Formats: sequence, C-alpha cells, structure tokens
Amino acid sequence: MDTVPTPSQTIGPFFHFSLTTAEHCVRCIAGPQTRGERVWLLCRVLDGEGAPVPDAMIEIWQADAEGHYRSAGDVQGDVQNNAVDPAWRGFGRLATGEDGSCEFETVKPGRVLGPGNVFQSPHVEVAIFARGILKQLSTRIYFANDPANQEDPVLQLVPQERRATLMAQPDPGRPGHWRFDVHLQGEQETVFFNV
Repeated sequence: MDTVPTPSQTIGPFFHFSLTTAEHCVRCIAGPQTRGERVWLLCRVLDGEGAPVPDAMIEIWQADAEGHYRSAGDVQGDVQNNAVDPAWRGFGRLATGEDGSCEFETVKPGRVLGPGNVFQSPHVEVAIFARGILKQLSTRIYFANDPANQEDPVLQLVPQERRATLMAQPDPGRPGHWRFDVHLQGEQETVFFNV
C-alpha cells in the first residue's frame, strides 16, 4: 500500500530528535535563589480549528526581575559586573505535550529599556516552531492587567482589538500561575511579529 503524506506531515518537526530531549530542554529558567516574583507560565499551542498542536516547540527569552537580559549586548545590564542575577538563565525551551501545552517556571520579568530609551512593560519573547512552519513564529507574552502595558511602545503598535492575543491570563485556581494560548491561525490568531 502506498501512502501519501498529509499536508501536516510534509515538513518536520525534526527538532524533537535533538532539541527537545531531556538534555536540551530548559523548563526552569529561574533557580531557587533567583530574585523576583516566582511565576509558572503555561503555554498552549492551538491550530486554526482550536485543536492542540502536540508536537510544537516553544523557546522563550526574558529579562530578570530587574529588567536585565543575560546577554553581553544588554543595554541595561552589565554581565561582566554581575548586574544580572547569577541564578538567572533567561532562556527556556520545551516541547508541547498531547494537550498542546508546556509549562515554564520563572520569575516575572522587570521592565526593559528599549529603543529610544523608553521602558517596555514586563514581557517574554517567544519563538514557536511547529510542523509545516519553515521559519519560527515570533510573538510576545505580556501579563494581563499590568499597568505598564498602557505605556509599552511595542504593544501600542498592535491594534487595540488584537492586543488580547498577547496577554497571559492569571489562573484563578493557582496563585502565581499564568496561561497563554498561541493560536496559529483563525479568528483568534495570535499577533506575530516580523523579526
């Protein structure tokens, strides 16, 4: 019997063979001694029909609680002078499970000084890799109801009616836990950035 690949099988996801093994996954971004408000961020990837995508990979980057990235190019932090929290990783990578979700343990990021010396509201940078996607999708996670969201210059570029797609929502049953859904397409499609 001959089989023909379906459209969702034509490309990858090949990263599961090496990038999402236990050795290369990073679930805990903030060690126990990391300063800041500890949060758990549950990310879920959904297709255009709202079905979970069980074989996606999510990478996140974020600043520490003081707004410093673990990067020599950080305009706010100074890695050489230990301005960045030494217990801080700043990067996470996980595969989604059967329900399309994965959960990172981290701290709520501080405000980052962006271009034009304007502070951005607390946010997490996100890259989504999934079957059929040749180039990762880039988006941001903001925290719903953070007063700084009203001043964030990047968020202001997004039409008001689409901003909700970038907001993590607090889980009312679990303090410190946030939920963020990535809709790859459809009426609730998440805002993706061309970076």
